[in-house]
Amino acid sequence: TAATSALFEPGRDGQTPQVVVLVGAPGMGKTTMVRKVMVEWREGALHTQFDFVFCIDCKAIVLPMEASVADLVSKCCPGLRVPAGKILDDQKRILFIFDGFEALGFSLVQPEAELSSDPREVKPLELTLMSLLKKTVLPEASLLITTRPTALGSLRQCLKGKYYMEILGFSAARREEYFYRYFENPSKADMAFRFARGNEVLYSLCVMPVMSWTICTILEQELCGKKNLLECSKATTGMMMFYLSQLLKHRGRDNPQALQQFLLRLCSLAAEGIWKHKVLFEEKEIKDCGLDQPGLLPFFLNERIPGEGEDHGSVYAFTHLHLQEFFAAMFYVLEDDGEMVGSLGRLEKDVNKLLESYNKSRKDLNVTVRFLFGLVSQKSIEYMDKTIGCRISLQAREELLEWLQGRHRGLSHPGQAPKVSEMDTFHFLFEMNDKSFAQNALGLFTDLDLRDTKLTLYDQMALSFCIQHWAGLGCVTFQGCSFRWQDPEAELDASVPWVGVDPQVWWGGERPGQVRCAEPRFSVLSHRLQWCRLSESCCAELAALLAEHPGLAHLELGDSSLGDTGVRLLCEGLRTPGCRLRILR
Repeated sequence: TAATSALFEPGRDGQTPQVVVLVGAPGMGKTTMVRKVMVEWREGALHTQFDFVFCIDCKAIVLPMEASVADLVSKCCPGLRVPAGKILDDQKRILFIFDGFEALGFSLVQPEAELSSDPREVKPLELTLMSLLKKTVLPEASLLITTRPTALGSLRQCLKGKYYMEILGFSAARREEYFYRYFENPSKADMAFRFARGNEVLYSLCVMPVMSWTICTILEQELCGKKNLLECSKATTGMMMFYLSQLLKHRGRDNPQALQQFLLRLCSLAAEGIWKHKVLFEEKEIKDCGLDQPGLLPFFLNERIPGEGEDHGSVYAFTHLHLQEFFAAMFYVLEDDGEMVGSLGRLEKDVNKLLESYNKSRKDLNVTVRFLFGLVSQKSIEYMDKTIGCRISLQAREELLEWLQGRHRGLSHPGQAPKVSEMDTFHFLFEMNDKSFAQNALGLFTDLDLRDTKLTLYDQMALSFCIQHWAGLGCVTFQGCSFRWQDPEAELDASVPWVGVDPQVWWGGERPGQVRCAEPRFSVLSHRLQWCRLSESCCAELAALLAEHPGLAHLELGDSSLGDTGVRLLCEGLRTPGCRLRILR
């Protein structure tokens, strides 16, 4: 990521650039960077070499057909007390910012003889701006330009003394900073950031400032009237759909059918790329697919313009790998009236082939499969139809259910109780967030068996959802598992009592191996917690578990550091009338 402090610093050659171009895809934070420059300059923290900074928002400001540079200055700052002409006399102390340069939309090829050298001379707007870019007027003034990659090729031809910086998104520190700036309440900011940090896919997407905004916006809604996010109804797929709806909010109204075709082609490209481990696409592929639409393409794919001396065309990549995986999942469930789109129509919409490939060898398809589950939930189907105008087929839903049941039947040995021992199953069901589907998927199994697994906050939340809807669960085994949390000093909700591992849990991951107990509706007979590093502090909750769940007959706590105090607490639990435990190891 580019730092604002580095924008007008001397380069390796010792020269200070007069023109800086910030290049980045939509939503990567170009405008955020401009605002940061303005704030830091106004506060006197950075860029003190400038007495005046004039920012032109090319996307929003209404510019006159004809204007001089002095007119532009007056347009930017209508309340200026100093005459614009006097300001322009000291060129070195002026910075012009053009934010969203590609939105101007005019040709950068202008006759050199018609360019202006007088800042007070009125010319057609294109000529006045070109005069600034070409340095025929105010040659000693500095320029800061933000643009999408689409306008970079033409900019290169007319700029002199330029310095390019690519905006790649938020660093880890900036992601956290953004959350704390977005939420005015520090405890809510901490809660929201830890929620995002605990989900690897979400946290990775937060590198895009627009996704950080999306996630914060949704979590803010979830926090209204709630004390915590442990029952957040929005899985990763829900946040991706909201992001997509925001991108398309004001696009495709005049021709919704064309927008649907574009999305179908985009999904085909994404799926083909995922199958072939391909993230870069040549310009010819984009054109062959019918995706060369300047009004839509830049919102989904980054364009890399060839540099000087490079003889190949532009190459494209999705703005984030997880976006490509999301659109690849959409490819398998979007209805297209049986019409194969673009040259990628040869890719078959075979959900079973995708699932079997993942099951056998293609573990890199995990996120795509996770999105697939999320997209066929009833909420997703309704949301996509209502807000984006896309119809999702229900056929994949049955295929996903059959696959989940079949994969675990195959993993269980003959004579053993049917068990679920793959963590990703819980991720998939949590992503769908459909109670009846989870009940059907897990109804054939009686055992949960996880071994040597580091359970993140997201893992624990997924387990919580599934266990609460697993009526036939009889035995829970966490052997050699560790329960990870993001910040051991902070608590999502200090008022919530936490008790030991239980089948009806609301997993919070606040402390290792601890969860909040729900109503004892099911009869789990056995808990195995060997080598889970349970400590003395867990024993009060374990004692309560013994009293509250009379169905529990078998409890194993091998290789735990319970201590004398912990053992005494356990003994108190064993003496309670509700305890029916027969085996304690």
